[in-house]
Amino acid sequence: MQIPGTGLISETNEEYYVGQKVFSLTASPVSEFTTTFNTDLTDTVPGEYPNNYYLQTSSDLGVTWVTVSSEVKTGSTKIIVSGTNAVPVPLDNTGTIDFVRVVLFETAAQNNYGGYEYIKLDDIVTNFLIAYVGAGKLVPNVKRTDVLFFAKRGLQEFSYDTINSIKSLEYIVSPSLSVPLPQDFVSHVQTSYTDSAGIKHIIYQANQLTVNPSSTPQQDLSGQFVQDDYGKNIEDSSRTETNWKENNPSSVTGIFNDISPDYNYWGYNQINRGERYGGSPEFMQQNGWFTINKRTNCFNFSNDLAQANIVTEYVTDGLAYDEDTRVPKMAEEAMYAHILYMIISTRSGQPEYVVQRLKKDRSAKLRNAKIRLSPIGIAELTRIMRGKSKWIKH
Repeated sequence: MQIPGTGLISETNEEYYVGQKVFSLTASPVSEFTTTFNTDLTDTVPGEYPNNYYLQTSSDLGVTWVTVSSEVKTGSTKIIVSGTNAVPVPLDNTGTIDFVRVVLFETAAQNNYGGYEYIKLDDIVTNFLIAYVGAGKLVPNVKRTDVLFFAKRGLQEFSYDTINSIKSLEYIVSPSLSVPLPQDFVSHVQTSYTDSAGIKHIIYQANQLTVNPSSTPQQDLSGQFVQDDYGKNIEDSSRTETNWKENNPSSVTGIFNDISPDYNYWGYNQINRGERYGGSPEFMQQNGWFTINKRTNCFNFSNDLAQANIVTEYVTDGLAYDEDTRVPKMAEEAMYAHILYMIISTRSGQPEYVVQRLKKDRSAKLRNAKIRLSPIGIAELTRIMRGKSKWIKH
C-alpha cells in the first residue's frame, strides 16, 4: 500500500494519457482550479497561441463541449487566470455550466509523455545544495550560481557522449538546394532522404567531391580584390557552389540510363571516381550528396535531391530550450559527482588526494551512466552474436 503524499507522480491517468482534466461546477461553483500536469500551463496570449492549452465548458453534463477563450469577459463567462498551473474557469453565475475541461494542445501533450524518466536541471541544483552543501560537509558553502554553472557545463559534456541528445529534423529541400542549419545545431550525425515508403537512404557528405569556400571576394579584370567604401572586400557568389548546383550527379557516379549495362559498369567516370569493387561508398551510390556550408551556415544539396524529404540527425548540447534542460535519472548521480568535483577542484587550498578521489568517483559514476543509458541490451547483443559466423566483407 502506498503511503499518501510519498509518491513522485502527481498526474492523474486522465492528465497523462488523455492530456485533459475535467472539473465539476455542480457541487461548489468556484472561479479557479489547479491541475497537476507535469507540464506547466502557459497563458502568454489569452485565448491564443502560444498557449499550450485551451478551455472547454459543458452545460449538458459533458455530452457536448464548447471551447471558450481565457480572456476576461463579463457575465457568466468571466475568466480568471492566476498562478502556475492555475486553471482559469468560468464563473457559474447563471448555473448553466456543469463542467469545465482543460485540454492540452497535441504538442504539449506529447511533451508531457515520458517526463518521469528525467529530472529538471533546476531540481539537480536544488538537490545538490541540500545534500552536499552545509556545515560538516565537503562543501561548507557555495553560491547557487556557481552550482548552476557547473551543472550546465556538465549537461553539455554529458550530452556529447553519455546522454542521448541526438535530435532529428525533417524538411523538404527547396529549389535553392540550401537549408539553414537547425537553431540548436552543434555537430552533424547523419543525413538521409526518405522515399514514398518511409524508408531512409543515407546521403553522404561530399567532402572529396566539392568544397564550400569560406570567402568569395569580387575581383576586377586584373585579378585584384574589390573593396567597398570602408575598405572591406566585397563578397561575390561562389562559382564552385554554382557549378556544383548545376552539375548532373550522373557525371560523378557514372550512371547513365541511355547506355548499355556493360558500358555502365566499366564507364570512364566509374573508374575515375572508384564506383567499382573496392571503391569508396561515398561514390558507389545514387542517393545524392550534401555539404555543410560554414560561410552561409546551411546544408547544400546536390540537384537530384530537390524537393526530397530529408531527415537530418544532429547533436545538441541540451541547453537550447527549457524542455532540453533535463537530466535522465540514470545519470543523476553522475551529475552530482561532476558538480562536486568541479567545485572542489577549482578552489584553492584543497588537498590533492581529495581532488583525485572525487575525480575517480566522477569517472566511475559517468561510466555507470553510460552503461545504463546504452541502447544496446542483452537481446540486441544476442541477435548480433547469432550472426558471428557470417563472413565480414571489407
